[in-house]
Amino acid sequence: MRKSKWLTMVALVGVLTLVAAACSKDNGGGGGGTGTGGSGNAVDCSADPFGCIEVAAGAPITLGTLLAISGATASLGQDSQNGVRLAIDNLDGTLDAKDGQLLGHDVTLQNEDDLCSAEGGQAGATALAAVPNILAVIGTSCSSAALGVADTILSDKGILLISPSNTNPGLTSEEAHQPFYLRTAHNDKIQGAIVSDFVLNELKATTAATINDESPYADGLAAAFRANFEAGGGTITSVEAINSGDTDFKPLLTSIAQKNPEVLYFPDFNPACALIAKQAKDIMPDTKLIGSDGCLASDFLQTAGSAADGVYASSPDVTVFQGGDYYKNTFLPAYKSEFGTDPTSVFHAHAFDAANILFKAVEAAAVQNSDGSLTISRTALKDAIFATNGYTGVTGIITCTPLGDCATDVTIGIFLAPGWPVEGGSGDTSAIFSETKTLADVI
Repeated sequence: MRKSKWLTMVALVGVLTLVAAACSKDNGGGGGGTGTGGSGNAVDCSADPFGCIEVAAGAPITLGTLLAISGATASLGQDSQNGVRLAIDNLDGTLDAKDGQLLGHDVTLQNEDDLCSAEGGQAGATALAAVPNILAVIGTSCSSAALGVADTILSDKGILLISPSNTNPGLTSEEAHQPFYLRTAHNDKIQGAIVSDFVLNELKATTAATINDESPYADGLAAAFRANFEAGGGTITSVEAINSGDTDFKPLLTSIAQKNPEVLYFPDFNPACALIAKQAKDIMPDTKLIGSDGCLASDFLQTAGSAADGVYASSPDVTVFQGGDYYKNTFLPAYKSEFGTDPTSVFHAHAFDAANILFKAVEAAAVQNSDGSLTISRTALKDAIFATNGYTGVTGIITCTPLGDCATDVTIGIFLAPGWPVEGGSGDTSAIFSETKTLADVI
């Protein structure tokens, strides 16, 4: 497929005054010396506390992924992994299921499963950190796998972790941010505020209850909604927490229903999200049901069945992604052609953008040696990607802050089932409400 002109990447502004050079080798001996690249630049790799990534002539570049690719959240992680795969295809300027090359080298993936849990994040990050010369990691899917776990393990090794779908505010907070962590997903401070605006201004509701599972994602998003809803004059009638492994929510829903909330907001992962919706239809028939992007996936529609109809969900508004016709007419057909299905979640394009800003940073930071090998200072690579400014991605204009938020101007849509923009959605899949906010706009 011919690449649309708009996708021509905007050059990174002010990127990299520090350029990495090759660590010397003596007949296959250890690195750590001073090398000179083909451009004549030279850097002492031993001066970088995290060392250099070395890619031999003709050898592939190894890129890791740490995504939820099995179990109940597989539709989320596999969708993102597909986005990374498309970015590798696109290295030659086309989305034709034929891999391109990065600086003359193939890019291969080593995929680990974050299991949408802290335990999965720890195991996967530990495995990837042990891979010699791994370039970076695209992940995690779930905030619980990253926060204080994968973000710390990989940052301690100087390995970039770039998430397409972590949205918990703590990951990019002053208190908890790890220096090698960043994300192309939005910060849920934005999503919580926009869901609140929809409930107050469109549904005209003044009372709401929330249910969140134990994940940092659900907990943080429900809290952001409550803070904005109350600031806007609304009343929270119940604040409830569940375990994501629970299946019987009828007693809890019966208790919540006694206070007659006009809205129930439950930004949980499936299958809990789908089961809450299914059971609430009988217990709270007059209450509007709203989930969010952890819930907005094909498996929700399958599990909830007819009870899905009329359920709202918030997520990045794919219908207004930067590039417009490109996303609809080129990106989505390429996705379906290669993977045999429409997207199963909403973060495939965020993964595509995450890989692409990494590839641009590699082009800025790498030293191409005269023998065809590459040397990349890990610190220089970090500096290059954090310097991303005004990059035209599929999801919008990407500018990374020092704390790792790269989606700073975000459009969140509200979708009404069965018109969800995922495999299995039907009818009108455009957002019924859409709003754009920046981090500066929210509490």
